[in-house]
Amino acid sequence: QVQLVESGGGLVQPGGSLGLSCAASGSIFSINAMGWYRQPPEKQRELVASITSGGSTYYADSVKGRFTISRDNAKNTVYLQMNSLKPEDTAVYYCDADARTYRSSTYYHYWGKGTLVTVSS
Repeated sequence: QVQLVESGGGLVQPGGSLGLSCAASGSIFSINAMGWYRQPPEKQRELVASITSGGSTYYADSVKGRFTISRDNAKNTVYLQMNSLKPEDTAVYYCDADARTYRSSTYYHYWGKGTLVTVSS
């Protein structure tokens, strides 16, 4: 089993910055893609950014140029640096990972429990 734990959420003013991190733990053999999703109030969950084990990245158009995703493979941790935050960035942010444990040859998809980011003055 793999656990993902996010940290770093909170309240920030418009135009401000916030960094999120998500650490994966458990009997991890390897992790392929890791990413960040968000779910604004009363809306569906959407992909924000993702990163492969090789470092290739994807960003939603709404965050390009403002958010940066990175990862530390040695620490099984993914980060999301958010700059120039807007009120519409307010959401619960979830990290996800496609990971394989030592007990299985299959990659499974895992979710964290989420961390709330509120952008408000």
